Amino acid sequence: MPIVSISLNDEMLTELDKLQKTMGFTGRSEAIRAGIRNFVSEERQKNELSGNLHAILLVVHNDEFDHIIAGMKHSFEDLITTQLHSKIHGNKCVELFMLDGEAEQINLITKNFQTNKKMDTVKLVTL
Repeated sequence: MPIVSISLNDEMLTELDKLQKTMGFTGRSEAIRAGIRNFVSEERQKNELSGNLHAILLVVHNDEFDHIIAGMKHSFEDLITTQLHSKIHGNKCVELFMLDGEAEQINLITKNFQTNKKMDTVKLVTL
């Protein structure tokens, strides 16, 4: 089996260790493999979407990155029917975007948020 090395900051390592213990994984590698399987499965499902969709995109970020959210919002304003912004804890914010449009565009906005390192959490739910 090939070996892949990754670097994690202390916070991520602490979270990984918590998940390992609470979910019963025998080691960090097993927990990471489960996370990768989940990620691959989610991406495969998104790539299989087609046609006109209704979806909810949830994004959690630090409030200092509101300008990034605003830029993305303007880039996809024809796709976004509603946006809800709320401060959830300390300097963290949550954005809920109601989306209506072609699957390709919904995948594109989702990937733009997912690949932005300033975003903490990005989840897509199709309806």
